[in-house]
Amino acid sequence: MPVNDQQLAAFADTYLGRIPFDTSPRHLAGPGDGRHVTHGLAAAGWRLTSDPLSPEIVLTSPDHRHHLQFDPQSAASAWWRLRARPTDTEPGWYAEFGELVPAELLAGFTDALIAPPPQQHDPWQPVTSADWPRDSDGTARSPDSMCHIERRPLSEFSDRPSWHIETREPGHGQFTGPRIWHAYFDERTPSRLVGSFLTALADRSPLQRGMYERTAHYSAVQQPSPLTPQQVVAAHTSRLDAIRARARTTRRHPPAPTPAKAPAVNPAARPMARH
Repeated sequence: MPVNDQQLAAFADTYLGRIPFDTSPRHLAGPGDGRHVTHGLAAAGWRLTSDPLSPEIVLTSPDHRHHLQFDPQSAASAWWRLRARPTDTEPGWYAEFGELVPAELLAGFTDALIAPPPQQHDPWQPVTSADWPRDSDGTARSPDSMCHIERRPLSEFSDRPSWHIETREPGHGQFTGPRIWHAYFDERTPSRLVGSFLTALADRSPLQRGMYERTAHYSAVQQPSPLTPQQVVAAHTSRLDAIRARARTTRRHPPAPTPAKAPAVNPAARPMARH
């Protein structure tokens, strides 16, 4: 489902009528434009598999393994859900994102899903490099203490914790304030994808929002952007072209599948040889 000229024109109309403002920090910039996500996936060959007249959007990857659901009428706190079905060599996994998660952060996650990064770094590395304080238990928080990153084990017997990222209003003492948005990655979500999300989250560069855009948090800092509206649109188009090219390369030269590990054999369980 390539992004057609009419859809690109509609995107351009939205931004050519705005005055772009640099908005930071990223976790307080507001949701922005979900087309950063949906246009990127469409450029990579994902197809719309939901009712075109429904407010719910479901996009499915070319191999039918991954499904992204956007449901603005959901009664749950998550409006974005991404599921991966298990294969013979890889487990299934699940991730979800709240209503107000900045679209550019989610796009960082889906971009890495479309075209895996050449190197798989420690997911904590971008957070540490951005000088986010780390507590003794491994929890990290943004410099303003409003965004928290935590790994939680499923149980005391599990060594595969899930990831929980939350941005909250300032609290009082030991009490946290109301949640603004959240992201959740289950224990089987590939670490490279989590790392890509955290890279986009901890990036110090601002996000572009319209002047006085109401969805940005009141404590976010907004300054006139050096970018013109035309440059914002051109950057979006260039990104789609790059995604399309990377997706073609990946289809022509798919990465080798990770071999499945043979199950360990308990010697005591082996049948005794007959003599």
